[in-house]
Amino acid sequence: MSLLNHLHPSIVHFPIALLLLGSVVALGHLYGLARFAPYTDLRRTAWFLLALGWLATLPAILSGLLAQSSLPPDAPYRQTLNWHTGTAIALALLYGLVLYRAWLFQGTKARKARAARPDANQDTAADLLDHHSSRVWLILALLGGMALIIATGFNGGQLVYEWAVNVNN
Repeated sequence: MSLLNHLHPSIVHFPIALLLLGSVVALGHLYGLARFAPYTDLRRTAWFLLALGWLATLPAILSGLLAQSSLPPDAPYRQTLNWHTGTAIALALLYGLVLYRAWLFQGTKARKARAARPDANQDTAADLLDHHSSRVWLILALLGGMALIIATGFNGGQLVYEWAVNVNN
C-alpha cells in the first residue's frame, strides 16, 4: 500500500471529530446551554473547533483525491466513490461558508455599520452565533453539515468494508 493510501485513512478522523464537536458546541450555544456552563465561552470554543475541523478537511480531501487516482475508472464502486467525494467537497464548502460569514460578521466595517444603525430594535450582537437573524440558517447549516459528515463517513466505510478499496494494496 502506498503512502497516499495510508495517509487518507489516517487523517480523516480529525475533521470528522472536530467538525462534529464544533457543530454540537455551536448548537448548544444557540439553544442556550451556555447558562449551564457559565465559565465556558461556547462561542469561542465552537469557532475554534469549526476552524480547525475545516482546515483539517482540506488535506483529508486532497489525500483522498490523490489516493483514488490509482483506482480503475470503471470500477463497480465508482458511484459510491463519487458520492463519497461529492459529500466531502459539499461539507468543506458548507462549513467554509459558515466560517466565511462569521469572519465577515466580525469585520470592522460590519461592526461599524451595526453600531451606526439608529434603530433601537436592531440586533447589535457582536458574534454571528448571537445574531438573532442568523439563527435559523446557522442551525440548518450546522445540522446539514453534520448530515454531510455522516454521509461521507458512511460512503467511506462502504468503500473500505464492502468493496475493500485500497485495502492491502
